[in-house]
Amino acid sequence: MSKAHPPELKKFMDKRLSLKLNANRRVTGVLRGFDPFMNLVIDEAVEESGQDKNNIGMVVIRGNSIILLEALDRVV
Repeated sequence: MSKAHPPELKKFMDKRLSLKLNANRRVTGVLRGFDPFMNLVIDEAVEESGQDKNNIGMVVIRGNSIILLEALDRVV
């Protein structure tokens, strides 16, 4: 079995991200951590569905549910 390589997400640490997830969900928040399977720890998370926004605090998002990741802050 091949060994999982960690995703190159260090430059996104402590930056605000927008995540598009399966089932047409969208979450924005600050990246606080990740693992080799691209499971993300998102702080100050806000779930957006249409016009509704729900503050959901700190969450762990499984890597296999992430479709798209977009940086909302400048990444150097």
